[in-house]
Amino acid sequence: MRIAVIPDTQCKPGQSYAHLFHVGKYIAEKQPEVIVHLGDHADMPSLSSYDKRGSKCFEGRRYVKDIDAAKRGMDTLMGPITRAKGYSPRMVMCYGNHEQRIVRASNDQAELDGLINLADLKYADYGWQTHPFLQPVTVGGVVFAHYLVSGTMGRPIGSAAALLSKRHQSAIVGHQQGMQISTAVRADGKMLTGIIAGSCYEHDEDYLGPQGNNHWRGMLMLNDVRNGEFEPMPLTLKYLKKRFA
Repeated sequence: MRIAVIPDTQCKPGQSYAHLFHVGKYIAEKQPEVIVHLGDHADMPSLSSYDKRGSKCFEGRRYVKDIDAAKRGMDTLMGPITRAKGYSPRMVMCYGNHEQRIVRASNDQAELDGLINLADLKYADYGWQTHPFLQPVTVGGVVFAHYLVSGTMGRPIGSAAALLSKRHQSAIVGHQQGMQISTAVRADGKMLTGIIAGSCYEHDEDYLGPQGNNHWRGMLMLNDVRNGEFEPMPLTLKYLKKRFA
């Protein structure tokens, strides 16, 4: 079995989605049996709790614009996939903390209850099997989630090596920019692989500064997935652009 893994795409107003077309073209060409999105497809800046409302950076942000940006990004990604004749993969979507902003806003402001919800993103309409924020999903013996937590405080595990030492199973998560890969071998000879890959977008994040934005950006193809073992193949957005632009 092959699994295509799409890290955080973080679609928001004013951004280009050409790279998502390249991702979709590659998936349509290779036709893996499963596609897993690690979450944060929608950025939802209008619901950010980190930026102060009324500040200059918050000017012009609107919920409807965020939803529209997520849909346009998904249309771009799914276009080549849906047009691939006879191709009908299983598609798994792990909700991320950015999509969870919708749930948090509805819970924190009772007047929004029933007015905004995750269904506004229409992921299911595109064929995605959606899974709640932080609920791990196992496919082919590999655990997928937006991130896996460590300790009673529920903080994200911050390194690929720690994924293996704390969870003792092959796992792939997003959330954190860049890419880390770590491997370990059990006593019975089985190979375990932990991967953190959280950036499948081209834009820079202001809060990371000029140096923090210099990180890996791309997707993964897992080849020969079997009982938690697989051959990982990272693909950068730069490569995909050269291949399909």
